[in-house]
Amino acid sequence: MRKMLLAALSRVLQGPAAAAAAGRTASRVVVASRNYADFASEATFEIKKCDLHRLEEGPSTTAVMTREEGLHYYKTMQTIRRMELKSDQLYKQKIIRGFCHLYDGQEACCVGLEVAIKPTDHVITAYRAHGFTYARGVPVREILAELTGRKGGCVKGKGGSMHMYTKNFYGGNGIVGAQVPLGAGIALACKYFGKNEVCFTLYGDGAANQGQIFETYNMAALWKLPCVFICENNRYGMGTSVERAAASTDYYKRGDFIPGLRVDGMDILCVREATKFAADYCRSGKGPILMELQTYRYHGHSMSDPGISYRTREEIQEVRSKSDPITLLKDRMVNNNLASIEELKEIDVAVRKEIEEAAQFATTDPEPPLEELGNHIYFNEPPFEVRGPNQWIRYKSVS
Repeated sequence: MRKMLLAALSRVLQGPAAAAAAGRTASRVVVASRNYADFASEATFEIKKCDLHRLEEGPSTTAVMTREEGLHYYKTMQTIRRMELKSDQLYKQKIIRGFCHLYDGQEACCVGLEVAIKPTDHVITAYRAHGFTYARGVPVREILAELTGRKGGCVKGKGGSMHMYTKNFYGGNGIVGAQVPLGAGIALACKYFGKNEVCFTLYGDGAANQGQIFETYNMAALWKLPCVFICENNRYGMGTSVERAAASTDYYKRGDFIPGLRVDGMDILCVREATKFAADYCRSGKGPILMELQTYRYHGHSMSDPGISYRTREEIQEVRSKSDPITLLKDRMVNNNLASIEELKEIDVAVRKEIEEAAQFATTDPEPPLEELGNHIYFNEPPFEVRGPNQWIRYKSVS
């Protein structure tokens, strides 16, 4: 400390420029020293109680978050937010084409779920899948490259926005509600092979009225499958509000004979604790459970939907100002001395840099060659020929 003071005094005597440099250095030293000494290692928070259906007890109403966990949650959610805003920009520049459903506003759902489960657990969702893809471990550059249809995309540029996959993540499914029976099938495989694994099967409020979902509830309950059914209720199915689409908007009760809980999907700690509870329930052999995550999307249903013909700008702004998941986490961390505003700003800068570099890659990486069009139809099968647009054009398919 004595050496630092002498060095600072020396710079002051050398003139204003040196003094300014010393001030910047000193401020960095203060921030760095706070990183390791002055911050709390963890904090305990009161969280909103879940509404319960056919359950005597629910998740805890208190949650402990360490400083390291908080920083990880913040960076992950901020990365997803910035990735989606960059996707919006690339779409408007016509670099991304086709269907594109953005996840900004709902970040607490995918991140809260992922941090509560095991890497060996399974996740399957609908077409609003970018956030889950990143949370399951796919780098931003591969996601954006997939959106732009490039060879470096996570599925070689063949899937686009709605069809992204990685280990133990099964998409990204374009048919409304069709992933729910598939999720039950994955859960059946977990049980059949005697694995202590759970499948988290997600769908939106717009899909919640489909018959195939109720058929799946019935089979999962009969066979006591380790399946957590999760309804991400963002209040609008395309342009239709839940009140206009459903006679009952208590989606967590829709399983009837299946227990359920309704969760604040804008609070990452609520989602985390509820997911832990649901996973433990399934692993204990009691069968399926249903979660409703009450959340909100800032963008329209897809990029073709401006999102303000069926709701007001004031409604969107009110949710942003009162319930934004990233702001809520940021305020908790700063107010409980888990991080400083300066430190979180540094994370923001690093995230923006990562997104810009990923976007550069996604716009310069080459498109996949036409010869690869027939590849990856089957897994671990010998090569075979696939017919093209007419009988004279053939493609070789390699697993």
